[in-house]
Amino acid sequence: MEATTAQSQRTPLLDDATFRDAMGHFVTGVTVVTTVHDGVPLGATVSAFSSLSMDPPMLLVCLNRTSETGRAIEEVGDFTVNLLSDAQSGLAMRFASRSSAKFDGVALASSPGDHPVLSGALGWVRCEVVDTCYGGTHRILIARAVAADVAGGEPLTYYRGGFGDFTPWGSTVRDRVGA
Repeated sequence: MEATTAQSQRTPLLDDATFRDAMGHFVTGVTVVTTVHDGVPLGATVSAFSSLSMDPPMLLVCLNRTSETGRAIEEVGDFTVNLLSDAQSGLAMRFASRSSAKFDGVALASSPGDHPVLSGALGWVRCEVVDTCYGGTHRILIARAVAADVAGGEPLTYYRGGFGDFTPWGSTVRDRVGA
């Protein structure tokens, strides 16, 4: 008689479609992560991005394990996060593709440490990889922020599979809650 484990007898509580739908209800900003590997600029659209720590200043980004940009960053050890504006949905789509011509015709601003900074972005953060770990299909890069700049504007958002914009309420959260 073959033994069965409790794990093999469990019915999954969550299917892929339900999980994707639930996560799609969380609004995120949209970034393009860039680096240079062997003199070639690389970039990928990333919405799985978060501030991690203020002291020291750290953040994390998640890229699919199959991402050429993610592999290059792991090898070179540094990257720049471009914070996209609400006018840059076209760039978000371009850098979400597997095209080898992502940078063709793309206007670039000054490049900190030779990393591409996209013109018109709300800002950028230059990072050095501190640690890399893996979760499911993704590579999680934990990085220390070493430089940053902001230009201002309104952010590009991602919600339920589509891009949008952000309309501020006109005051800060602290003002609204009286903190």
